[in-house]
Parts: sequence; C-alpha cells; structure tokens
Amino acid sequence: MSGPLLDARLVVDRAAFRLDVPLRVAPGEVVALLGPNGAGKTTALRALAGLHPLTDGHVTLDGVDLDRPATRAWVPTERRSVGVVFQDYLLFPHLSALDNVAFGPRRHGVDRRAARATAQGWLDRVGLTGQEHRRPRQLSGGQAQRVALARALAVTPSLLLLDEPLAALDARTRLDTRAELHRHLAAHPGATVLVTHDPLDALALADRLVIVEGGRVVQEGDGPSVTARPRTDYVARLVGLNLYRGRADGHRVRVAPELTLTVADRLDGEAFVAFRPAAVALHPTRPEGSPRNIWAGTVVGVQRHGDNVRVQVDGPIGVAADVTPAAAAHLRLLPGQPVWVAVKAAETNAYPATG
Repeated sequence: MSGPLLDARLVVDRAAFRLDVPLRVAPGEVVALLGPNGAGKTTALRALAGLHPLTDGHVTLDGVDLDRPATRAWVPTERRSVGVVFQDYLLFPHLSALDNVAFGPRRHGVDRRAARATAQGWLDRVGLTGQEHRRPRQLSGGQAQRVALARALAVTPSLLLLDEPLAALDARTRLDTRAELHRHLAAHPGATVLVTHDPLDALALADRLVIVEGGRVVQEGDGPSVTARPRTDYVARLVGLNLYRGRADGHRVRVAPELTLTVADRLDGEAFVAFRPAAVALHPTRPEGSPRNIWAGTVVGVQRHGDNVRVQVDGPIGVAADVTPAAAAHLRLLPGQPVWVAVKAAETNAYPATG
C-alpha cells in the first residue's frame, strides 16, 4: 500500500468538548471510525467534508491542504474532491434517481447530456437499471442508499465519506446492501472513511478500525487485532469480551484488591486480561477439581442472548457469563442468587496494557 492519500489531524473545539484525532488513509483503503455516541465520529466526518471548520490541525488530501487554520488555508465543501453518503441519504426529493446522481457532475461543470450519461452508468453499476425516473419517495431504503452511493461516486472523489450508511435499513436489506457496498468500496481507488456504531459493518467493510472515545483515538488496527486485544471497556463490549486491567506478576494478574487471576500468558507490569462469556462457568457451590480461577458472586441480571442466556454476575469484578437455557433453569439463576464463578487459565488472554 502506498503513502496516505488523506493526511489529517482533526482538532475541533466545541463548548466543553475537544476532538483531536489523527487520521491517515491510503489510496484504496477503507477506514472505519467506531465509538460510542458523543465520541466525536460525526464531528470528524463533518470536518473532513468541510462542513465544520477545524480549530487546529489540518486536512490534506492528495497533497493539497483543504483546511489548515495555522495558514488560513480553507477549501469550501463544494470544491473538495470529496463524496459524502449521509445517514439519511439526503436525496433531492424533487429529482429523479438519474438527476440526483447527475447533480454532482453538473456542479462540476459537466454538460447535462454527459452528466446524465455518467449517472446512468453509475445506476447500472449499483444495480438500479430501470429505476432512473423514480423519485426518492418511490424507492425502497436499499435503493435509496444505492442512489446516494452512486451520487457520491459519480464525481470520482479522492475521498469518500460514509456516515452510518446502513443504519436506516431493516436487517434483511442491510445484509444484502452491506455485501453490495463492500463490492463498490473494494473497487474505489480513493480513500474511504466510514463512520458507524455497528461492529459488523466495520468488520465487514473496513481494512482498518480507528476507535474514538471522548474525542481521542484509544485504539486502532485491523479487525482481528482489535477484536483479539481490546484496550477499553467500550471495545470489549463491542466484541463481546470480559475485560479487566490489573498488575501482572508472571502468570498471575491482580485485577481487584481481593482477586488475582491465573493466566496462561506470562507477563510483568500493567496488563489486560480478557475472556469470552462462554468461557465462564457458574456453580451453585464452590467447585473442586483442576486448578482454575474461582470466586464468589451474586447474579444481578439474566436475559436471553441468541440461543443462550447472558448472566451478569457482581462480585470482586463484574462478569458476563453465557450459559444454556437448561443450565440457567437447573441453577435457578435469578437476580440476587449467590453463585460461584470459574474461568480456566487456558481460556484467558492476557497482554500488556501499554504499546
């Protein structure tokens, strides 16, 4: 992969909130910004689009400064080589699908006939042949999403921005559209930044994940590395892991004043310990047998989780356990029920908290 097509440091001050996110994206690369509500994802996307000026930092696209407050460089949104697909698509309701897609080329000075020919080509590519004359209100959610994507790509942007592009779709349409979107992103030669709260969308569509919390990058990497070694509670919840930070001494990590976990990995210093809810066993009495991590707790929540039952247990550490419905019934798991928690050392994943 060559050097970055997009080189940015997005600094935006807004009341008591400060966004400070470095972002570099190579040609052909798809980067997903993930984070909880209020993390700054949409602010970052709006700054890249030129819809929100930077307080500091810079946005450089293909060697050209689009926004650099220190030198007062500023390129308006309409003059940036940027295509945007908004969460609600924002199609022009009075225009046909064809003219919605042709709008961008027309704004770039292309004559009406050539712009419509370009638009027709993009509608064909996104599978909307025959839908050219339909207005947005006559399109399904999936069709509207594809028109919005075609409109963004019709101007051959160096940077494509996608703001929760699948959020408005039902589950079935979302599955089909995600696969279609992946195909188009793979063919896009420019840089792509995807903002989403859905880990499935991010993992399916992006080459690299950038996790943003409180206006800062807290973790980044490819999907397997981020999901295997989460570094914050948000990321752990996102990928469905129990995560604890503690002090390691060999094969033991102290994660609470009264609890030290035995782990398979040997470490020293600050460390994380992660394990799957399915690796947690619950018992009505203290279990005997092979060495393992065992502690007493109290059930504080029980709910269905797919084919299993997700049990939340409080104690020296809070833990989520996935058990079968039969096991939940046998143990009579209800809030307030005392239980013993067991996790085998071999089921844990321990890794340094720094680096």
